[in-house]
Amino acid sequence: MTRIDINRSGEMEVFTRVVELGGFSATARELRMTPSAVSKLLSRLEARLGTRLVNRTTRKLELTPEGAVFNEKALRILADMEEAESSAASVDQPVGKIRINTSASYGTHILAPILGGFLARYPGTSVDLILTDKIVDLVADRTDIAIRAGELTSSTLLARKLGDTRLMVVASPDYLARAGHPRTLAEVNKLNRLGFSYVRHSEGWRVEEHGASELISAKSRVQASEGEALRHLALNGLGMARLAAFCVRSDMAAGRLVEVLPERMVAETEAFHAVYVGQGGPLPARVRVMLDYLAEHGRVE
Repeated sequence: MTRIDINRSGEMEVFTRVVELGGFSATARELRMTPSAVSKLLSRLEARLGTRLVNRTTRKLELTPEGAVFNEKALRILADMEEAESSAASVDQPVGKIRINTSASYGTHILAPILGGFLARYPGTSVDLILTDKIVDLVADRTDIAIRAGELTSSTLLARKLGDTRLMVVASPDYLARAGHPRTLAEVNKLNRLGFSYVRHSEGWRVEEHGASELISAKSRVQASEGEALRHLALNGLGMARLAAFCVRSDMAAGRLVEVLPERMVAETEAFHAVYVGQGGPLPARVRVMLDYLAEHGRVE
C-alpha cells in the first residue's frame, strides 16, 4: 500500500518560501520556525526525493535543475490546493454544480423563472435539473437537493419547507361545454378524471354532499406520471385534473382552465419541501446558498 505523507504540502510550502526569500533565516522568521528546523526539513525533503534541490553556499542558496522543476510544480500544486479550499469553503462566491431533482410542475412554474437570478448572483455555480415525480435516493443518485410534494416520511434527510399550495380540480371550458358543468357528486362522478399513475398520499377527491364529505375515486382512463403532463391533458380537453394552484394560476387567469365545483370541493393543501442530506459535516457552500435562495424565492402558494 502506498504511504500517504500528510506533511508533503507543508514541506512544499517551506521549500517554496526558502526559494522566494533566498535563505533559511528569512524563511524561519516568516514561518515562526528556527533556521535549523527549516534546514532539517529541507534535508529531509531531499532525502525523501533522493536528489539535491539546492546548492548551499555561505552567501546564498542556488537551485539545482531538479530544484527548479520541483519549485515550479510545488507552486502550482499549492495554488491548486488554495483554490480547492477556497471553492469548498467560500460563502460569498460558491462554485460548482448543484444537482436538483424536482417535479416538472415545480421546475416549470417556480424554479425556471427564478433560476436566472440565482445564476447571476452566484456566477461560479451551475445547475443540473432532473425533472421527475419519482422519489429518488439522494445519495445513490448524487442529488444535492430534491423538491418534494406532500408530507415527508421519517428519514435521515433534512428539509426546508417551501410553503403549502392549495389543490384545485380544474378542466378546460371546452371540455365542460361538452360534458356539462357538474353541480352534484353524481354529476362529478360522470366526468372523466385525469389521475396520477403512481400511489399518492391522497388517492381521491372529496366533495361536500348533504353536509358530509364524500370521496370521489381518482381512477381514470388517462393517467400520467407527473403533474405537468396532467395539466396539458386537461388543457387539451381530456377531463378534470386536481393540480397544485401554482401550476394552473396563469391558465385560469387566461381562461384556459376553470375550477370545477369550487364551492363543494373540500379544500386540501399540499406541502413542498427542499430535501437534502445534512449529516456528516457542514453543507457545501453551493448547496447552502441554493437552499437559502429557494427559501426566499422558491416558495409555493
